[in-house]
Amino acid sequence: AWALIDVETGKVVSAKNPRRWPQMFDFRAAYTEPPRSDRPLPPVRITLPDGQVVVSGQEDAETNLSRCLGRQVTLRSAAPPQPQLEEYWPDMEELDRRDVVTDEAMPAGTFFDLAHVHLLTTATLAALQGAYPAGRFEVRRFRPNLMIRLDDPQPGFVENGWIDRVVAIGDEVRLRITGPCPRCVMTTLPQSDLPADPDILRTAARQNKAHVGVYASVVQGGLVRRGDGLRLAD
Repeated sequence: AWALIDVETGKVVSAKNPRRWPQMFDFRAAYTEPPRSDRPLPPVRITLPDGQVVVSGQEDAETNLSRCLGRQVTLRSAAPPQPQLEEYWPDMEELDRRDVVTDEAMPAGTFFDLAHVHLLTTATLAALQGAYPAGRFEVRRFRPNLMIRLDDPQPGFVENGWIDRVVAIGDEVRLRITGPCPRCVMTTLPQSDLPADPDILRTAARQNKAHVGVYASVVQGGLVRRGDGLRLAD
């Protein structure tokens, strides 16, 4: 719902290009109150790496954000018609592109990088952990919207088999799995107590074509609660 825009390039600010935006994982953001579908979105409160707090709409918010990031940015709640972001591809032989920055198109009129929903199973994290025991394959590295714990654990990358199918979550929500989620340099970056680790991405590339989880579109919206069941609906 909110994003920073680089004034010089017009592109959405993203940790996908840590060479330009190395501090992004050191920021924290939250709504000032829980959002509701029947009301306008509330302001967003952003905590900077130095502990300073700015709020959208605050007169000096963009000045303070720009100062902290070292580039002039604007804070927007409306996406450009054809948004783009920059993505850095690390120098890994397992990747198709190496040590380059590319311009990537985002879904029109949104701040999503590729899709609306990202699902990830505990089975996938376990498979990656088994391939690289020294790595820390924590949920924080992958930032899914929904983390799925399987009642009947299966080895390997289970959600790969859900592509082109519909999953039902709880009583209301239906999601169509549209494809695998290709991962990028973001998974290797340090955040909080997690260290930088390029072998996180390298392992995903070797084990599952750099895919971790799956993307989905919303067939039917509704309320999702922690602990809701998930089943394949078709």
